[in-house]
Amino acid sequence: MPRSESTGRTTPRPAGAPASRRPRQRDVAELAGVSRTTVSLVLNDVDGVTIPEETRQRVWNAAAELGFQPDAMARSLRGAHSNILGLVTSEIATTPYAVAIIKGAQDAAFERGQTLLVIDTEGEQAAAADAVMRLRQWRADGLILAADYHRRVELPPGLGDLPAVLVDCFLDDQEAPSGVTHDDSAEARRVPLPTVLPDEVQGGRLATQTLLDAGHRRIAFINGPDGYPASTGRLEGYREALGAAGVAYDPNLVRRGDWWQESASRHANDLMGLDDPPTALFCGNDWMAMGAYDSLRELGLSIPGDVSVIGFDNRVEIADHMRPRLSTVALPYRAMGHEAVGMLLDGEHPAEPVLLECPLVVRDSIAPPRT
Repeated sequence: MPRSESTGRTTPRPAGAPASRRPRQRDVAELAGVSRTTVSLVLNDVDGVTIPEETRQRVWNAAAELGFQPDAMARSLRGAHSNILGLVTSEIATTPYAVAIIKGAQDAAFERGQTLLVIDTEGEQAAAADAVMRLRQWRADGLILAADYHRRVELPPGLGDLPAVLVDCFLDDQEAPSGVTHDDSAEARRVPLPTVLPDEVQGGRLATQTLLDAGHRRIAFINGPDGYPASTGRLEGYREALGAAGVAYDPNLVRRGDWWQESASRHANDLMGLDDPPTALFCGNDWMAMGAYDSLRELGLSIPGDVSVIGFDNRVEIADHMRPRLSTVALPYRAMGHEAVGMLLDGEHPAEPVLLECPLVVRDSIAPPRT
């Protein structure tokens, strides 16, 4: 009879499978009155997870009563290389452009004789913890934690000593894997994991330089909102390219959008109303470039005859179907996934994030300014 985790009282046991069926973790969870994740963490003795001793004992008692045995796959892999890599993602599997991270990692894993297991947590921390637990149970050779866009993440609990690499995401400077002992020194508090990121500064510089190379000197930038690494890096690259070309930075030509076309449409309309309007627009992503296109057309301006436009991200379903087709800077999703597998299997642990170049994708939206 299972007991409630909160009260310890005995409650009627749910109707289960026939006695002849091999007991499963969920049977242990029901009998002990805990979650399946708790059962897995206890039975696999996962490091860095705080579970009351009374709860642990209930789990062990329930497992003994049911005759539960750990998974045979996990037992067979104990102490040996499994040739399994895990890729734990947040919504990448359902994000058309970022899914290339999986493709790159899968290619690299195949080249190295590894099997890649992909688990999409949909942003749920409990699901991420469960994924880590299962990968440890299967004795995975390592874990890639990847995000759907460049941002800060929290590590799932229970990572312990499982080798891991971060892709398109990063930790707070002083965040450490669960279970790591902290002391008073800043260096001890900082336990970074190997990290692969897009070089946002290089990408912003490349987009701006492309417009400069076409002859433009009055270049506006419709950036994303504050607080995003992409916004910060791309603005820095924009300013660097202007400075290197001897073009003064004009804050009146920089606007803050929200990544969506409506905001960029408003900003483009406002920019073209200046006494000295820009001859080119650098849009912080392809969605905002779409909005800029709308306003320019409504103003009777041609692209690229009157105004050149460049985007960022290379959202092919957008950029390749705009008219004219949008020139843009691509995020190196596939390359990041490929690089992460190599770092993981080769045991590389660089002190700083590995920044991968964002390449230019030339289409039809850039031309020299009219004289």
